[in-house]
Amino acid sequence: MLHLRDIFSTEALLPDDREAGLLPEARPVAVCFADLVGFTRLGEELPASELGAVADRLVQIAEHVVSDEVRFVKTIGDAVMLVSPSVDPMLDAAFALVDAADAEGEEFPQLRAGIGYGGALNRHGDWFGRPVNRASRITALARPGTVVATASAREHAGDGWRWSSLPPRRVKGVSGEMRLYRARRADDAK
Repeated sequence: MLHLRDIFSTEALLPDDREAGLLPEARPVAVCFADLVGFTRLGEELPASELGAVADRLVQIAEHVVSDEVRFVKTIGDAVMLVSPSVDPMLDAAFALVDAADAEGEEFPQLRAGIGYGGALNRHGDWFGRPVNRASRITALARPGTVVATASAREHAGDGWRWSSLPPRRVKGVSGEMRLYRARRADDAK
């Protein structure tokens, strides 16, 4: 019955609402995906058990950076998904993930992260909506060891960050070009 109710509530969206990305019961959240750079190549070089150990270590690192404001949602292959009600704690968590992966040493792949912000819907422990899709897509555009964010995430971030504008990009499933920004801590000399 719950499954049918969910189906009917989704189908009850008006076409204009669906196109605008409006979902009933949606709430504003920051969404982050962080993935291991070069994991596919690594999969060709390592036995499955060693590859699994790398993926397990990523989960351990991600679970270590969660807080009252940042929740671990799931793993998706070589990536983790986090969600937060606001952008600043998410940026802190994303940088903590990148730093922790770097601290693992040369044998552990670098991470890259993408952050989106906007209305999303929580269903059955997972999140759905525009910021989820965008964060997922832009993660692959980040360079190893960096964090990129959508324009909306940048607009909702506090003052503790420096931003570099990236060239507008076309992203699969998103109409038009997206404005993206590389985030840095305000006190970071890099």
